[in-house]
Amino acid sequence: MEKQANHVSTVWTRSVSGTGLEVDIRIGDVEAILLHVVRRYHYEVERLPRVDLAGRQRIDGLKKDEPESNLASGTAVRIRPGAGASGSLFPLQVLTVRDILADCGGVVRWGGDDDPVDESLFSIDRGPDDASVRELADRLRLAEVTPGEGAGVTVDVLAPSRRDRAKRLVKEQRAS
Repeated sequence: MEKQANHVSTVWTRSVSGTGLEVDIRIGDVEAILLHVVRRYHYEVERLPRVDLAGRQRIDGLKKDEPESNLASGTAVRIRPGAGASGSLFPLQVLTVRDILADCGGVVRWGGDDDPVDESLFSIDRGPDDASVRELADRLRLAEVTPGEGAGVTVDVLAPSRRDRAKRLVKEQRAS
């Protein structure tokens, strides 16, 4: 657990490119992944004002046995923090969130699939040193600097291959 951001810590305040937003987040691979999730959400699901993004939080007040405890280590973000309950997104927004998760290959978990449901929570679903975290972060970093790839590029979330991939991931993550 990180006691505070920006002070002898692995959690620092980072800008979310192209959004005007900042978030306290674990630096390195986790940063690359969660910033990608936030950017795609901002571009494709709903434009986010500053008050609708939260990163690292003190462990006090968090449920230590729930996925939200990942906020204490900077390995999770809350998007639209008041939207913890189910049903806060329209169907096309849910499809887009599922596409974002599928792009992350199971490395990112959405609180919308947890019990209790928390549609605002996105967290790293592996240890931060897991090889799949590094591989995804490297892929996202490469896409970010490659024209025509990365967050902000129009994708067809209704394409059958993308929908199938997203549906498989839902089953896997709900089962775990």
